[in-house]
Amino acid sequence: MASESVHDAHSVVTTIQPAIMLLGLGIGVALVSRACRLNPIVGYIGLGLGIGALGFAGDFDGPVVAAMAEAGVMFLLFNLGLHFSLGRIRAEASNIFGFGSLQMLVAGSGFSALFFAFGLPTEFAIIGGFAMGLSSTAVVIGLVRERDQEDCPVGRAAQSILIFQDIAAILLLVAAGALSSGGAIAPALGLAGVKAFAAFIIAVLFARYLTGRLFRLIARAGSSEVYTATALFIALAAGWATGMAGLSLTLGAFLGGMAVADSRYRIMVQTEIDAFRGLFLSFFFISVGLSIDPAILAENWFAAIAAAAGLIALKCLFNVLAGMTNRWSVPGSIQLGFLLGQGSEFALVIFALPAIAGLIEPRLASILVTAIAISLAVTPFISNLGRKLAGKLRQGPTDKKLEGDNAPVVIIGLGPSGRTVADALTYNKIGYLAVEANAERFEVALADGYQVHQANPADPRSWDALGMGKREVLVIAAGNLSVSRELAPLSQERMPNITRVIALHGPDSIEEFTQFGMIAVDAKAPRGAERIVEMVFQALGRERKLPVSKLTDEDHALEYA
Repeated sequence: MASESVHDAHSVVTTIQPAIMLLGLGIGVALVSRACRLNPIVGYIGLGLGIGALGFAGDFDGPVVAAMAEAGVMFLLFNLGLHFSLGRIRAEASNIFGFGSLQMLVAGSGFSALFFAFGLPTEFAIIGGFAMGLSSTAVVIGLVRERDQEDCPVGRAAQSILIFQDIAAILLLVAAGALSSGGAIAPALGLAGVKAFAAFIIAVLFARYLTGRLFRLIARAGSSEVYTATALFIALAAGWATGMAGLSLTLGAFLGGMAVADSRYRIMVQTEIDAFRGLFLSFFFISVGLSIDPAILAENWFAAIAAAAGLIALKCLFNVLAGMTNRWSVPGSIQLGFLLGQGSEFALVIFALPAIAGLIEPRLASILVTAIAISLAVTPFISNLGRKLAGKLRQGPTDKKLEGDNAPVVIIGLGPSGRTVADALTYNKIGYLAVEANAERFEVALADGYQVHQANPADPRSWDALGMGKREVLVIAAGNLSVSRELAPLSQERMPNITRVIALHGPDSIEEFTQFGMIAVDAKAPRGAERIVEMVFQALGRERKLPVSKLTDEDHALEYA
């Protein structure tokens, strides 16, 4: 019995060892990449390539690493879904179904015609050509987030096109599966379309009737662990459900995020999921590097580099043509075209399928896979080139934000002072994002019609989800002095360009918070709330057209009780 326990323990250690080693190596590579001012994506892919070149790739070819890499892409798509509520999909329908289909038609047809010209089989020319027309969701969304382009026209168009590409990738995978089974492709695609539509309807019903009730129940429990578990469950279970239905795991993850997107709890869920997304995505990019065959690369390095260069050049060209056909400006088309100018992780999967790989020579298959991996590695450099080129051609700013898309003010705490600021902004038609950690106060504010989300701003991880880097003014009206003291130095370090106004319950701490670059106001003093509003409008550089009602001393006492 003891020997069996020792054997089982050894088996567990052997199973998880590759993941532990990659995690440690990934941390080191991420630190080196940041020190060299490189995107960590490049470091992760380089790490995988280096491991393969040293002959240790087989040591990391296990189910744990593969599952974590797949989970990384799922969490990425879940996060993307969190930003695409039904309202946003309706607003972006022209980009998703118009621009997205146009890009796939131009790029996919272009590569298919090229494969036809080289005399490759018809099935490979069609499926492989459109697979080459796909771009990398993982790489592009990572770059868009890092550059704070999520809400600029280029970033939104890229995300919309990638959503359509993910749908197209599912159809390509179904077509490749039908090819391998010898069945007809058209009926298989039709069945996949019906399943995908049914999954979408289920996600809509879940969002409308279950999401709010579920998270209200969790909020009343007051347990952050339950929030984390629920966020993980939705992301993974949604992917599992579509996978069981014969569709892509990533489609389910996206629909799971979309089901939460319209909820007032979206920020809390995004905060909980972000840490897992970054961790698991590193495994995906390392796996991409591991997929490059060092022997093929050594024997056919010139062909692989030439193929990668051709892929990037043609992809950028096709994307630019699609952008201009969609009536985008030349600078905008160039920036978007270069951003999407790489191969896709889905293409790597498609070319690895026996039915597709068997249509061409193994050498060509290896060269194409290597070319796609190289294109993923150099995407940050290529997209930077397109960004700089577009900047030179563009007369105005490169990344102009969509008007009204980002509220300039974040209000933490919707007690009397926070509500006063919110009322003043609403009266003057200025957008705001309100955050309330207290479940009871959150529900009351929501019922009163305030634009409020439940989140815990005391957790610095939530700041990225709140988009603090995009805001102009942060108003802290929560009244929790101890938490404010802890976060004041960190907020000064991470948000030096944001005007931070804090409402205090007395004059004693004003000097303390002023030293951290904050505008501290005694909210209990006469006209204290009015003073906070004045500071907000002054920071925004806006004229306050109409006054708001004053708070009573009783209101202030209730706020800081």
